[in-house]
Amino acid sequence: MSENGNKNIAIVEAFSETDKKTGEVVTLVPNTNNTVQPVALMRLGLFVPTLKSTARGRKGQMVSMDASAELKQLSLAKAEGYEDIRISGVRLDMDNDFKTWVGIIHAFAKHKVVGDTVTLPFVEFVRLCGIPTARSSAKLRKRLDSSLTRIATNTISFRSKGSDEYYVTHLVQTAKYSTKNDTVSLQADPKIFELYQFDKKVLLQLRAINELSRKESAQALYTFIESLPPDPAPISLARLRARLNLTSRTITQNATVRKAMEQLREIGYLDYTEVKRGSSVYFIIHYRRPKLRPALPPTKAAPEEPEDILPGDDQEDIIDVVPEEKEGEMVMLSKEELAILEELRKAKARK
Repeated sequence: MSENGNKNIAIVEAFSETDKKTGEVVTLVPNTNNTVQPVALMRLGLFVPTLKSTARGRKGQMVSMDASAELKQLSLAKAEGYEDIRISGVRLDMDNDFKTWVGIIHAFAKHKVVGDTVTLPFVEFVRLCGIPTARSSAKLRKRLDSSLTRIATNTISFRSKGSDEYYVTHLVQTAKYSTKNDTVSLQADPKIFELYQFDKKVLLQLRAINELSRKESAQALYTFIESLPPDPAPISLARLRARLNLTSRTITQNATVRKAMEQLREIGYLDYTEVKRGSSVYFIIHYRRPKLRPALPPTKAAPEEPEDILPGDDQEDIIDVVPEEKEGEMVMLSKEELAILEELRKAKARK
């Protein structure tokens, strides 16, 4: 079989996995409502909240993370004896870069791959990123160009301990935008297609991401929590802080995590109880609903605040333990009942 044929097979296999109960090979196909994401990337914190209003956020902070434990099962690492695996590059955000990455995953899954490259119209790539095509303006083209550049600068390096041998590749090998043809061409490294083949893949619902527009901390925690197995063990506050990879004071980071978890509860994605065991705080996840629940009547919107810079640092009185509440029965209200409920809320707010 030709080299191109082998590469195409690798790409098809990247979006397939075997049902452990039936043995049937199931192909995971991304669409506008969901995307296939390798769990390793979701748990590592590759895409994190980025406060762009600060000088450091605008400049583009460089980060490096140890991915040895998550990526050591790659056949490349096993065959060559690579033990030290790192991902390095510009800090990638949730608001732009994650959407662009979603578009990249969609492109390789839904369009013909020639060798290791896929080419598609720019407007189609915008649609695969989950962005309305009506917004495909010059400003959007510049934004996506910057995002593709940031993703392409992120490298995955494989090194052997006690040896000078190493291999360096990119999350996206090359990304090219042709103004003449108005197309986007993406090239990936076939040696790391196996990254998508991990038995720990997850089909992320994008509905929650869209509901959490501009709430990057909540978006990042959603991608992490959704990648966990059924009935996950309690998640420590420290682990969620690490997933967000923020740089503010610990007490401010704790407040950011709590705010993000509450936002996930507000959109109907999950319910949880916060408990304290010794000196550590944990979140017990009761359920997860990627498709969310019916929207509740809107309440008076509070002004938005930056995710990882909160007013005041003297927040020592943050509650560490949230008492468990009994989950009430959910009912659908008629338009008349919703109108009455809204009037009652407005009256209460005026008091």
